[in-house]
Amino acid sequence: MTATPDETGFDSHGVRCAAWHLRARSEALTGPRGRPCVVMGHGFGATRDAGLLPFAERFADAGADVLVFDYRGYGTSDGDLRQEVNHLRHRQDYHSAIAHARGLDGVDRERIVLWGSSYSGGHVVPVAAKDGQVAAVISQGAAMDGLAALLEIARYAGIGQLLKLTGHGLRDFAGALLGREPHRIPVVGPPGSLAAITADDAETGYRSIMGPTFRNEMCARGAVIIPLNRPVTAAPKLRAPIFLVVADRDNIAPPSAVRAVAAKAGAGSEVLELSCGHFDIYSGEMFERSAAAQVDFLTRTLAVTADA
Repeated sequence: MTATPDETGFDSHGVRCAAWHLRARSEALTGPRGRPCVVMGHGFGATRDAGLLPFAERFADAGADVLVFDYRGYGTSDGDLRQEVNHLRHRQDYHSAIAHARGLDGVDRERIVLWGSSYSGGHVVPVAAKDGQVAAVISQGAAMDGLAALLEIARYAGIGQLLKLTGHGLRDFAGALLGREPHRIPVVGPPGSLAAITADDAETGYRSIMGPTFRNEMCARGAVIIPLNRPVTAAPKLRAPIFLVVADRDNIAPPSAVRAVAAKAGAGSEVLELSCGHFDIYSGEMFERSAAAQVDFLTRTLAVTADA
């Protein structure tokens, strides 16, 4: 069942983030305090129209409200600084989205679920750990360790590429100090090009899921801070169960770091291993398997008991 989601939005540090709100299409998860709500953010340099809606619709069909949002400066969200990939800002926006979700009419504020994929698949771990009250976490094909991702770039593109990205990033940082417009580079490009991601099939993968609001550019400073983004370190502090989907042929977000999160998760974890690449989980058989397993986890974790 497909329906047009409601347009909505919320404030994050003085800036409006645009969002979709899908209302639950079933009462299967409705309890005395209302329905659960799944909060969804997007991946590296992407927007909410980049392959997230099919997952959101499955959650709505299962009985949960869903909030799918754009970070500040992305898609149809406001923000003077556009296209900045900054994990700290993205996490702030997740916290603002959680606060908004808890205030939605008919939503049970104690049954908020965080969902992420790729870069946001990493964000949901430290965000959930810091919030301490979310009911569950779902993460797929996640970027859990920026240091490991940096080594992966060196492996497929060479040290020279890292040096180029660092140079462009430092140029952008310097320009910001001088009050200049951001210096931008492509998010993704073919092997050998100047872009943050140039792994084999990455450009094809991005094109296969990106929506009309995606812009293939980012502030170059974002490439420099990638190794500082290490969600794996927050895993032991998790107080919510987490479901992790591992794409075992992922050449963008190292699967070993996802498995490390599973092993360290403070409240326990469930893992689905899929024999596929980074972008395969957004369509076809891999999407069906991943989405079905996520819905199963969601319904089991959020089941309404007689004494709820």
